[in-house]
Amino acid sequence: MSTEALLTGGSDGGGGGVASRRLSIDDALAQHAGEFGPWQLRHFVLVSAAWALQALHTMVIIFADREPAMACAAGYGRCGDRCAGAAAGWVWAQGSGSSTVAEWGLVCGDRYKVGLAQAIFFAGCMIGAGVFGHLSDSFLGRKGALQVVCFLNAVFGLLTALSPNYWAYAALRLLTGFSTGSVGISSFVLATEPIGPSRRGAAGMSTYYFYSGGMAAVAGVAAFFQSSWRLLYVATSMPSLVFALAVLPSLSESPRWYLVRRRPDDAMRVLRAIAATNGRQIPDDVALKIDDEDDNTEDNAGRKVEVSAPSGTVLDAFMSRTTRARLVLLVLIYFLCAVVYFGLSLNVVNLKTNIYISVVVNSLAEMPAYLLTALLLRRYGRKPLAIGTMLLSGVSCTVASLIAGDGAMSVLRMACGVVVIFGMAGTYNLLIVYASELFPTEVRNAVLGCTSQASQIGAILAPMVVVLGERVPFGVFGVSGIIGGLLVFYLPETMNKPLYDTMAGLEKGERAASGTEDEGAA
Repeated sequence: MSTEALLTGGSDGGGGGVASRRLSIDDALAQHAGEFGPWQLRHFVLVSAAWALQALHTMVIIFADREPAMACAAGYGRCGDRCAGAAAGWVWAQGSGSSTVAEWGLVCGDRYKVGLAQAIFFAGCMIGAGVFGHLSDSFLGRKGALQVVCFLNAVFGLLTALSPNYWAYAALRLLTGFSTGSVGISSFVLATEPIGPSRRGAAGMSTYYFYSGGMAAVAGVAAFFQSSWRLLYVATSMPSLVFALAVLPSLSESPRWYLVRRRPDDAMRVLRAIAATNGRQIPDDVALKIDDEDDNTEDNAGRKVEVSAPSGTVLDAFMSRTTRARLVLLVLIYFLCAVVYFGLSLNVVNLKTNIYISVVVNSLAEMPAYLLTALLLRRYGRKPLAIGTMLLSGVSCTVASLIAGDGAMSVLRMACGVVVIFGMAGTYNLLIVYASELFPTEVRNAVLGCTSQASQIGAILAPMVVVLGERVPFGVFGVSGIIGGLLVFYLPETMNKPLYDTMAGLEKGERAASGTEDEGAA
């Protein structure tokens, strides 16, 4: 059977004839099923909860690898060198099991191992984001990929709690990073693809609230397990197991993934379920249309031909003249954003404040940025906001690098840092929406996996920038933010444009839009 027959016949959910009206998924949602009703709300909330799980596995290292206070067992001034530990009379105030630093003596000459474990985790994220990004676009699907990575997160997290030594711990953090790297991406795509075009942007920008909530949650959980880093890993790993085995099986796969995999009956089944829950109905004469069918279902003689499911790799996006520049620019922008965002976020361990309160405050400080960018998104578009938030961060960092001194000057530097976090949080929140709209369904997860890999490289390098001193890091972050903002100028706007299914459909749509603009200019 030809692709056109698959998409027009037998996909109307009950009729045996050929449907007289063929609609894209966006049109079917907008005209019949509903763009954001009760079905999408439930689906969005449950799927986006995976962002909180990613935060648990990422931020747990701040508390598990902290350096607890030391006390002199013999009394003040009666102990030797702190680096000698117990041999010099020093003991850990909360016990040797309170953190990995205390248990394995990761101080003084071995302090580098703390940063190494963190870098190894982000290296795992970089690898996993690419691997599962591709698998999500291919045979595993969005739901399948998310279920696999959440289950692996739970398994690797629980095994980390049993680590017999530092190197086993570092290896298990690598494996945890491998599965953690694509949790947020898979969750975002699965949560937003069933939402209609007019609501998709605002909904997509709400996903980071769940990540910030997860950051606050891990601080709360860590406060209860201050005496055992092993129990902390157990507590932060179990939610992923529950989510993979109890929550995800009850959720639907993305109808867009079904459609590009040439499974229109399954896509229509999901859309009819959406319509029914939303109190609406899709007429029997409606069938789904994929945006490349006109280009790919006929040969030169006009005969119908078979079309296989698209491969969905980053190479497809890179080989296309339409998307090659977009991919390269996004990789660079994500890398620069990560250097700034993670560099400032990781600096919390250097603050002379309560680490648990500091993490909660940081997580709450990001939320106003999410709200503001979501409110401005539909009015000003993706491109101007991305430019504005990145330049705001870059300029603020540059100003902070020029401020020297203590007292009031240090407070002013801290205020600049808060502005930077605000801007970068808004940028990160916006970029995932922007990037997902720049590429079609068949390569969307693979491309987001590639940009996530670039982000993880930035995260690996960020701690190296932090150790350069007090003012130099701000200078590096400032230059990174400004360059990133300037690069966004070269990306096209995506507001009020369709979400394409295939590379062929996107290229055809871009050619048509370019022709229309040329005619208007003439």
